[in-house]
Amino acid sequence: MRILLTNDDGFEAPGMKVLLDIAQSLSNDLWIVAPSEEQSGAGHSLTLTRPLRIRQRGDQQYSVDGTPTDSVMLAVAKIMKDGPPDLILSGVNRGANLGEDVTYSGTVSAAMEGALAGIPSIALSQAYERGGMGDEVPFEAARLWGEKVLKPLVKQRMDHRTLININFPAVAADQVRGVRAVSQGIRDYGRLQIVSNRDPRGFEYHWFGLGPMVETPAHSTDLEAIEDGYISVTPLHLDLTHYASMDGLKALYEE
Repeated sequence: MRILLTNDDGFEAPGMKVLLDIAQSLSNDLWIVAPSEEQSGAGHSLTLTRPLRIRQRGDQQYSVDGTPTDSVMLAVAKIMKDGPPDLILSGVNRGANLGEDVTYSGTVSAAMEGALAGIPSIALSQAYERGGMGDEVPFEAARLWGEKVLKPLVKQRMDHRTLININFPAVAADQVRGVRAVSQGIRDYGRLQIVSNRDPRGFEYHWFGLGPMVETPAHSTDLEAIEDGYISVTPLHLDLTHYASMDGLKALYEE
């Protein structure tokens, strides 16, 4: 099995080393094509206003001075054109990608791009408790549970243009309670905060911040699973059509 590894934290990110360790338990034909710099929050963005550069960093290892989407597109259409991947793994992200995070996440978007190309794709993220010394991320839950979570998935056929979003809880590996297949949750949007200040020259600047977590997780969502110490496994698909609204919209335009 030929596996492409990518991420949004950058080629040198600690989570990439964890992902490489996990992937080595699945195959010895591993390729890395990842952004040269951190691209967190890049979503599914594509670079169209400047040329992109590829740098070879080792045997079957490359960095791209662009987004996670750029990296996957260049991997599939150029770097690995003569032997495309059988599987794409994106991560292991520094921080969870739960609920509406999937719409902003470069990690999940890299897997989305793989799904668009018809390649089975899986995103992996490690939750962590914020506020510690340098917000250091312990990846041990992902490192020790990654193989166990992935092996059943890679043996199973994935539906066309779908992907899997995996999150590891912010607990020690021996405290993980198991794995749950759950739906995507939605957080309360009211937690958004904008932190404003002025620089030394007197110009105003703004940071997007997040207030205290306000969640209303229904049972069996990714939010609840991670909060309870489980690994969440969520299937996502790229068709965003809300079919329940279709009949009503058609009726608006009937002549």
